[in-house]
Amino acid sequence: MTQWEHARTKPVSPDITEKSNALPAKYFTEPETFEMEKDKVFGRYWVYAGHANCIDEPGQFFTRSVGGRDLVVVRGKDGDVEAFENFSARTGSPVVEETSMTDPGRVDPAEFERAESVRVDSIGPLYFVNLSDDPPSLAEQAGVLKERLESLPLEEYEHGCRVVSEVECNWKVFAGNYSECDHCQANHQDWITGIELADSELEVNDYHWVLHYTHDEDIEDDLRIHDEREAQFHYFWPNFTVNMYGTADGYGTYIIDPIDTGRFRLIADYYFRDGDLTEEEREFVRTSRQLQEEDFELVERQWAGLKTGALAQAQLGPNEHTVHKLHRLAQEAYDA
Repeated sequence: MTQWEHARTKPVSPDITEKSNALPAKYFTEPETFEMEKDKVFGRYWVYAGHANCIDEPGQFFTRSVGGRDLVVVRGKDGDVEAFENFSARTGSPVVEETSMTDPGRVDPAEFERAESVRVDSIGPLYFVNLSDDPPSLAEQAGVLKERLESLPLEEYEHGCRVVSEVECNWKVFAGNYSECDHCQANHQDWITGIELADSELEVNDYHWVLHYTHDEDIEDDLRIHDEREAQFHYFWPNFTVNMYGTADGYGTYIIDPIDTGRFRLIADYYFRDGDLTEEEREFVRTSRQLQEEDFELVERQWAGLKTGALAQAQLGPNEHTVHKLHRLAQEAYDA
């Protein structure tokens, strides 16, 4: 496991103490913070919207709520993917009804000629939106993640299934839990049986970090999308993950979708070579679901502790590089 570098222990808060290096608890528990995040986090950075393969025909669309704003992502007549505010100035009502990416609707793209457009860009078939008036490019925010994902045939994989869970917890608590594996030994005992956990590595970039790990035994090359003998769990700030598995020919994505201060929705999508899952692929999803439920139990306990007010500010552990990075990015967004 990557060890803590002293240079990374910079304070993330102006009211930091010598014994603490995490965000103060108030940034997780106060409703004012969540309202601020709508603008300063989800209204400023590139946020994942959905997968292009789910709207492959002109006129197909799905909706997404980002930063408290309702959006429509639609395939235009020219084949390009566009995004708009789901609001009609003429009628004062939504242009289309709420529609999931997994069950897209169909509309005449001309319906959005007078709607306010939203910036949209992609990494392979993964589409992102940005609500800012003057955002950095998606390539700038994604860094090496863009090149890595675009080197893979992501567009060749079909959506297999979606699992949506509502969790009683602030979204950043779950994001921090996802971003490190110090808890894996105690909380995911079945999963780590075949993992060389001691040899796992954390890679921390500007807005993107990765947990790399390998398996005890060699895995056939046709059981994974990438060439390396490892699994890769990518986190892309602020709330999106791409999971490259070591034992399945496919990949997964998570949207850590905040509902309010104390709730978020985990939207887990799985992609395989064929949209009709085999029994082995269904079992793989069931195993992934078990890991999610184990994490939900853990973070809901953490959230219950945070809400008591007994801990005003935490001390991050020696291996929590990515959690520290997550807290710093949040603080930088709040201070901007």
